[in-house]
Amino acid sequence: MINTVHLLKVSAAWISIVYVICFAGVALFSGIRSGFMMYALHTDINMGRNILTLGTFFSGLIIWNIAALLGVGLFAALFNAIKK
Repeated sequence: MINTVHLLKVSAAWISIVYVICFAGVALFSGIRSGFMMYALHTDINMGRNILTLGTFFSGLIIWNIAALLGVGLFAALFNAIKK
């Protein structure tokens, strides 16, 4: 049985750290974004201009935490529901 509350707390901390590192990477090295699109997602599109503000930082942080918590919550629910 997985401790779901503990797992969600750890996931929120993990995704927050990863998000801050990625945001800082895009802020410091703007070429990372197009490189990621090309090599990780196998696509090449015009990403437009970089918009890095305090508002985009916090909104992205909230969105990524919600997505991670939903995904990890589903994992924990399935793990606890499916018998060995």
